[in-house]
Amino acid sequence: MELAHSLLLNEEALAQITEAKRPVFIFEWLRFLDKVLVAANKTDVKEKQKKLVEQLTGLISSSPGPPTRKLLAKNLAALYSIGDTFTVFQTLDKCNDIIKSKDDTAAYLPTKLAAVACVGAFYEKMGRMLGSSFPETVNNLLKSLKSAESQGRSEILMSLQKVLNGLGGAAASCHRDIYKNARSLLTDRSMAVRCAVAKCLLELQNEAVFMWTAELENVATLCFKALENSNYGVRVAVSKLLGTVMATALIPKQATVMRQNVKRATLEEVLELMATGFLRGGSGFLKSGGEMLKVGGSVNREVRVGVTQAYVVFVTTLGGQWLERNFATFLSHVLDLVSHPRATQTHVEAVYSRRCVSFILRATVGSLLGEKAQIAAAKEICQAIGKQMKAVEAVVNDANSENKSGAADVAASQHVMVCALQELGSLVQSLNATASPLIQEPSIGLLETVTSVLLHPSMAARLAAAWCLRCVAVALPFQLTPFLDRCAERLNNLKTSPEAVSGYSFAMAALLGGVHQCPLGIPHAKGKMVVSIAEDLLRTAAQNSRLSLQRTQAGWLLLGALMTLGPSVVRYHLPKMLLLWRNVFPRSLKELEAEKARGDSFTWQVTLEGRAGALCAMRSFVAHCPELLTEDVIRKLMTPIECAMTMMSIPSVIKAHGAHLKASAAMVRLRLYDILALLPPKTYEGSFNALLRELVAEFTLTDNSANTTTSLLRSLCHYDDSVLLGSWLQETDHKSIEDQLQPNSASGSGALEHDPSSIYLRIPAGEAVPGPLPLGVSVIDASVALFGVVFPHVSYKHRSVYISSISEPNAKGVRQQAVQLNIFTAVLSALKGLAENKSTLGPEEVRKSALTLVMGALDNPNPILRCAAGEALGRMAQVVGEASFIARMAQYSFDKLKSARDVVSRTGHSLALGCLHRYVGGIGSGQHLKTSVSILLALAQDGTSPEVQTWSLHSLALIVDSSGPMYRGYVEPTLSLVLTLLLTVPPSHTEVHQCLGRCLGAIITTVGPELQGNGATISTIRSSCLVGCAITQDHSDSLVQAAAISCLQQLHMFAPRHVNLSSLVPSLCVHLCSSHLLLRRAAVACLRQLAQREASEVCEYAMSLAKNTGDKENSETGLEGVLFGMLDRETDRKLCSDIHDTLGHMLSSLAVENLSHWLMLCKDVLAASSGFVTFSWKDEESEKKDEMDDDTMFTTLGEEDKSKPSVAPRWATRVFAADCLCRVIMLCENANKAHFDLALARSARLKNPKNDFLVLRLSDLIRMAFMAATDHSNQLRMAGLQALEDIIKKFASVPEPEFPGHVILEQYQANVGAALRPAFSQDTPSDITAKACQVCSAWIGSGVVSDLNDLRRVHNLLVSSLDKVQAGKGSSSQLYRESATTMEKLAVLKAWAEVNIEAETKPKCVSKSTEEDEDDFGTVDELPPDSLITLVQPELPALSRLWLAALKDYALLTLPAEFATQLPPDGGAFYTPETIDTARLHYRNSWAPILHAVALWLNSTGFNVSESTEETAAAMPNSQKRATSIMLNQTPGTPPTTKSLPEINKDRMHLILGVSIQFLCSPRPEEPVEHVTSCLQALHTLLDPPCARIHIAEDQLLGVELLSVLHRLLLTWDPPSVQLLVTGVVQQIVRAAQDYLQEKRNALNEDDNEEKENPLALGEGGESGGLVPGKSLVFAAMELLMFILVRHMPHLSSKVSDSPSHIAAKSHLSEESARLVAATVNILSDLPSLCSPAGCMTILPTILFLITRVLKETAVKSADNQVPPPVTAALQGIKTIVTLPTVRTDETQKQWTGLIRSTLASILEDSQPAFKPVLDEVSILTAITLFLWSASTEIIGVQSLQNGCMNRFRSALNSSDPWVQAKCYQLLLSVFQHTNRALSTPYIHSLAPIMVEKLKAVERSRPNNNLELLAVQEGIKVLETLVALGEEQNRVQLLALLVPTLISYLLNENAFASASAASKDLHEFALQNLMHIGPLYPHAFKTVMGAAPELKTRLETAVRASQASKAKAAARQPPPTVHSTPTIKLKTSFF
Repeated sequence: MELAHSLLLNEEALAQITEAKRPVFIFEWLRFLDKVLVAANKTDVKEKQKKLVEQLTGLISSSPGPPTRKLLAKNLAALYSIGDTFTVFQTLDKCNDIIKSKDDTAAYLPTKLAAVACVGAFYEKMGRMLGSSFPETVNNLLKSLKSAESQGRSEILMSLQKVLNGLGGAAASCHRDIYKNARSLLTDRSMAVRCAVAKCLLELQNEAVFMWTAELENVATLCFKALENSNYGVRVAVSKLLGTVMATALIPKQATVMRQNVKRATLEEVLELMATGFLRGGSGFLKSGGEMLKVGGSVNREVRVGVTQAYVVFVTTLGGQWLERNFATFLSHVLDLVSHPRATQTHVEAVYSRRCVSFILRATVGSLLGEKAQIAAAKEICQAIGKQMKAVEAVVNDANSENKSGAADVAASQHVMVCALQELGSLVQSLNATASPLIQEPSIGLLETVTSVLLHPSMAARLAAAWCLRCVAVALPFQLTPFLDRCAERLNNLKTSPEAVSGYSFAMAALLGGVHQCPLGIPHAKGKMVVSIAEDLLRTAAQNSRLSLQRTQAGWLLLGALMTLGPSVVRYHLPKMLLLWRNVFPRSLKELEAEKARGDSFTWQVTLEGRAGALCAMRSFVAHCPELLTEDVIRKLMTPIECAMTMMSIPSVIKAHGAHLKASAAMVRLRLYDILALLPPKTYEGSFNALLRELVAEFTLTDNSANTTTSLLRSLCHYDDSVLLGSWLQETDHKSIEDQLQPNSASGSGALEHDPSSIYLRIPAGEAVPGPLPLGVSVIDASVALFGVVFPHVSYKHRSVYISSISEPNAKGVRQQAVQLNIFTAVLSALKGLAENKSTLGPEEVRKSALTLVMGALDNPNPILRCAAGEALGRMAQVVGEASFIARMAQYSFDKLKSARDVVSRTGHSLALGCLHRYVGGIGSGQHLKTSVSILLALAQDGTSPEVQTWSLHSLALIVDSSGPMYRGYVEPTLSLVLTLLLTVPPSHTEVHQCLGRCLGAIITTVGPELQGNGATISTIRSSCLVGCAITQDHSDSLVQAAAISCLQQLHMFAPRHVNLSSLVPSLCVHLCSSHLLLRRAAVACLRQLAQREASEVCEYAMSLAKNTGDKENSETGLEGVLFGMLDRETDRKLCSDIHDTLGHMLSSLAVENLSHWLMLCKDVLAASSGFVTFSWKDEESEKKDEMDDDTMFTTLGEEDKSKPSVAPRWATRVFAADCLCRVIMLCENANKAHFDLALARSARLKNPKNDFLVLRLSDLIRMAFMAATDHSNQLRMAGLQALEDIIKKFASVPEPEFPGHVILEQYQANVGAALRPAFSQDTPSDITAKACQVCSAWIGSGVVSDLNDLRRVHNLLVSSLDKVQAGKGSSSQLYRESATTMEKLAVLKAWAEVNIEAETKPKCVSKSTEEDEDDFGTVDELPPDSLITLVQPELPALSRLWLAALKDYALLTLPAEFATQLPPDGGAFYTPETIDTARLHYRNSWAPILHAVALWLNSTGFNVSESTEETAAAMPNSQKRATSIMLNQTPGTPPTTKSLPEINKDRMHLILGVSIQFLCSPRPEEPVEHVTSCLQALHTLLDPPCARIHIAEDQLLGVELLSVLHRLLLTWDPPSVQLLVTGVVQQIVRAAQDYLQEKRNALNEDDNEEKENPLALGEGGESGGLVPGKSLVFAAMELLMFILVRHMPHLSSKVSDSPSHIAAKSHLSEESARLVAATVNILSDLPSLCSPAGCMTILPTILFLITRVLKETAVKSADNQVPPPVTAALQGIKTIVTLPTVRTDETQKQWTGLIRSTLASILEDSQPAFKPVLDEVSILTAITLFLWSASTEIIGVQSLQNGCMNRFRSALNSSDPWVQAKCYQLLLSVFQHTNRALSTPYIHSLAPIMVEKLKAVERSRPNNNLELLAVQEGIKVLETLVALGEEQNRVQLLALLVPTLISYLLNENAFASASAASKDLHEFALQNLMHIGPLYPHAFKTVMGAAPELKTRLETAVRASQASKAKAAARQPPPTVHSTPTIKLKTSFF
């Protein structure tokens, strides 16, 4: 392939390759040329132009395939436009000669087509440069058009289109000719030709004025004719032509109007013309006036659907502003269409017409108008409905006049009503909360208008009105409860009107069905209201025969709707429901028989309707309340259901009373099938046979004369077979109208009136309005579905009976087709059921009968049946699962395919092979792979039948997909076949190309990651795949393009380097504006994948595209702007979610670098509250893009676009933008500190002005959050408040550099207050208020505002909410369910709790006084006046009570289900029993801060406050009085028994500990970590006050339990913050136990006159020393602490360090770990104090081992001589343990001594010196000293220890580090001074001489810095101490060591001047000391001095000098301070 990449065609290479590969080689060269010509140097091109032209024109006659000729033409034209043009006419003549040629053979055809394509390309590229020659060319083309076959016709028309495009107005002379010739071809046999004509005429109408003036009617008629028998592609093309011509006729293009004097058409005329097509179809209605008026003859559906699309094109072309101005006219016209008798001849036709009109309205109003304009449109629709309704009322009231026309008007008006109401509902629902002005403006009267339609005589209109009400209520949930009340009231008042009963019950049912879309729900009492109304209706039904039918239906409808409220409501009404259901049906068979004998047709109708209604309510119950379906309930339900099964078919009754009962009987069956399909089949096993007989009769149409077919077949076939079934139409924008043209019965005719119960059911995804199919179809659908459910449970014997009974056809012709379709659907349903149940088909006879059935259908002429048969065969293979069976089936198809020549059996059996592989998989069908592939490859080459090619290629794709790697061997032949076909199959066979695309994709997936390789074969495969993608990408059909995109997407996944993004991304961007949903989906899905890896490249390429095409708007907002724009237009779920993901990926990789751009994007979207903004690439579909170049496609079509600004972002897009804002903040948080530091950001900005930081954009952030938080839309308000909270949390601590002590958020306090205030207004929904409370607490707690007066604004909002909580909302204002109130109240309490925590835990300026006895209230005054406490203090008494009540509720709600009986029957303080399930969630979100706040309150004051019941009662509303009385465990009404304070406190402790332990036992992984920390902090706080400590210490098991829960928590939660908090709580528990034990010991000591018990033997371990796991606090604590230590220092545990996964190298502990280890060691050393002496001996070995190990591991030398926290802790621990008072008893003395000695020994031994960092000797020495000092008795006389210690000291003294020396001297000092001389003497003897030597040596090397000086000073101190310790008689000798040393430090005057500072300090120090020693020991001093006269002189000189300098300095400065104390101390003093 690389050889093809040259400017000239490499002819040698071409000659060398095989014949088969040449077309690919040529195509690859043309592709290369196409890219290179544009970029190449002009002179290079001109040099080689001659040769190039020769090569290219040579290719024309080499019969190139379609993709090749397209590229060839493009390249030739490009070559001439870049190079010289003088040979262009030559080439043109050559082409014309070829076109004129009379050779009509098939072999010559490709050459002719290539010539035609070249002509078109020349004119398109060079246009008027070729001006003079065009008449001849056009004539030439038109001549050959007459004789050409279909491929030639479409190619010629495409060329003509290009000629017209290139020449523009210059070709005017040929316009008429082209028009005349093309016109007749609009009704061509070939659909591809029709499309080409439509596109050609579309080009023509740009310039040919006559088309939309004189010829306008003819064009319209032509279009209508062209739509007859059309396919989807033709409908799209023709409707585009028709709509555009009509729009141009109405508003011509400026340029053409200027040229000629044009008579413009009026809007009426244009609409009238369109209407004729809609109402009368295409054929010859212009012949005579009489014919037009006849009502007979049906409208052609294809024409109607096409015209419907044309209406949409017409309005879209004219644009949104035009629609706004002319909406009233347009609306009335469109509604008139549907009231015309021609549009509503039969019911199904009427429904179809309604669908079309709804489509027109939805596609125009829904997408072209902005939100304001939509509100105006809704007003118009309202007025139209009102007008119609007035007319209807006039007719109804005028009942006496017998006018027929009036009745007809009413009948017609119902369809108008349905369309108008549906559009109104959809509008309001899409506007959501933005629609509130519609409801609130009384002048519009929307509600009155809609509710008036509830009394319309027609059921369809009543249902539509009810649906519209449901839409309004879902959009504006605060209207839901008032609507329900209003309907209930009207129902009661108008009980006697049948319409009112029916209409208002519909409305109530619809509203109840909408509740599940409103998260806040409705009050629980409404359920009771509905039940009572329904009961009343059912009870009174029999009283008045005029109303009995309506009342029965209404009652059951309401009960069915009630079930949708779910188990929490239904649970209360279930017994009543069961009773009602039982009473509808006869109790026994006898009653049933008796019943059949009596009654007339009316009573039977009412009875049947009642039973259908009851079954429908049951189905609703089973579907919506599965939790209530206990076995008992199912048993009770089965009684009426079994009865219904026995009366399934009642032919005798229908015979007796007339056929009009058939419908009612069918309704009963439908409901029965529906409910049985939902119940477990086991429950009705006994009735299987009767039921299956009935089902088979149902779908084989035994008693049904109509040929009704099921609608389920498509959904049961595999999604991938859409190519064969055409079901991809379901995936287009026109789905809702294209459905009408599908072959199955009543397809697409769904309407509410077919099944009123659908008004309350959930809408299937993707539908706007529920559309149940007509009853006849629904019953068959239900029977088929139930057959699939029951069949897997039937015995094998019966299975074969049923299958063989189905397979004997008993009908002919059309009826047989219908029956077969139903049978196949049922069989597929059954096989699918078997597969889902993992059961098998059964023995041989079952298989045989099934196979006969299936194999017969593989040769059926109906393609849908063949498809179903193939699918059934595959599924059978799956459920039989035996190799021999599969082999037999495969062999059968092989044989058939080898012999059969007819298309039908070849297609059927080739699909059978594909399906077999699909369901059995590669391994199950591996042995047939070779044969299957070879047969299918052969079939795929059958050029005579595109159908065979399509089916065989489709099967091939299935096989490739399912075989996976096993297919690898066949990849090359398959690929070469695919490429050959892509290059030769005509593009009009789009299905073949689609299947080729699928095959290509499957091959790419099979080769997979290998595609990255560089081997020769892989490179060939890869380049073949790329060529294949290029061909499919260039195809004109959108489905083929979509397949190409998904192939490239796969390629990019496996071999990203080889996919060229620079060409892929621009093509994807163009597809974003395609008019084909599937193509837009594919493009966005591909962009989503690209954006995940290479977001920045994608954006750059998209940007360069926008710049190249001169697209101003998008060169600013780029691709992301376009995607945001798409979100406003697209309604498809999948597409929107992919757009969200794509934007998300782009955001996460680009937002931080490109901050201002993304913030501006979000800001633009959020700022657009209404009106128009320009914000998208061209949203018009450039349909002509197939033949256009990339760039031209992308530019707009001239002037027309200026009038079409796109809509302002809709609310859903704005919500997404607000979410993006939050994500940007989060991304910045992880990126760079400067984003949250103004000073840093400013300095970085100065360095590089391009830098952008979030903090510099704070005002924008606040503004966006503010805009969102104060919007109409509730979702947007939530998102805005969330953003505001994020901003507050992230920026609260950012300082303002210009005003020290202030933060930058301070200046925005007004904005924050203003954003929060509306959320607390009376009519705000609870969820928003709850969110706002959270923001309030974040704001108050953030500390941004320090001035209390400024805080009051926000604080008052919380105070007012608190009042609301205390007041308890009266039920009058209740709009939502009770749990909404719960949510709001808990949110308020949580917010207060957070503020309180913030206030209490902030460091306070004045510490509280610590005396326990002082009254705690006295401390309040000492707090600084502006502390937050002062805000909370006044509310605390009330708050603390409410908090405790909430915690109590939470504790009750978290009880497991088996304790449900213990819950208070009438709810808690804040929840009602009915809404328990939803309330739980709200409690779960808010308990943690509340718990912490309660703990803080108890800690500060709470334990001293009793709750006096009277106060409580006075301050609380009734509901809470109840709750409080429950809280205090009294029955309401008994006089309160006041509890004592200790009892109350005990209850509180139990509550808090219970809640904490319950939560900490198993916090769910999704719990926020804040909950865990809050809970631990609460425990820590709680255990501060003494009374709490006593509580936890008294009951030891409580402590043990708590410790084991904490241990478990540590196992699952990793963050160090959690671990630190846990150690804190453990410490508290241990301290509490210590205090308690101490008190007990003290108490024993006081009354030790009885001498019974040794106070020391108290404590764990008792006399024996045994600790019992599970009961011992110490054991539990050790377990937990050990876990933490091993987590951070794994080598402490031999288990861990010996495990193979453990890595030996020790890492340095992080700061957090160090703190944790320190805390752990601290607690460890406290544990022995909890034990008796014997207990100590049990635990001390472990503890001492751990402490010494920690000491030795962490005592690492650091540069700055810092002592790490673990070391300090370990030393402190050693001290604590060694000085334990309790251990030295007689029994344990020996053991204790051993312990101490071995600990010291282990400290002394050097542990693995190999790879140790340098030990910190000082710490080790300190430890040794501690032992010597505190445990002297145990150590004295142990020689080895003594030597070890001395060696350590010795090496420290000799250390080169002065710091070590200094510390060593300090420690030695303490050892030498030890009171026990036995200990100190050996050390003095051993170490003093070394010291003296060291100090003497200083004279030679004087200290250079303070550290060295310090060492000397410390040494001297030790010597002085020794002098002091010595006896009088030895004093002289000792001084003789000290004094000369000191004097040697003195400097003479000359040296003094030049000495260093440290040296001078030493001189001073020595002098001071000498002056001090002399007076102390005068006698000895004199003796020493006398002995050495030279010393004396030195001393005297120094003294004199010193006095002189002092005298000088006295004048200048205060005397210097002397360093007599060490400058550096250990952090903790241990001595």
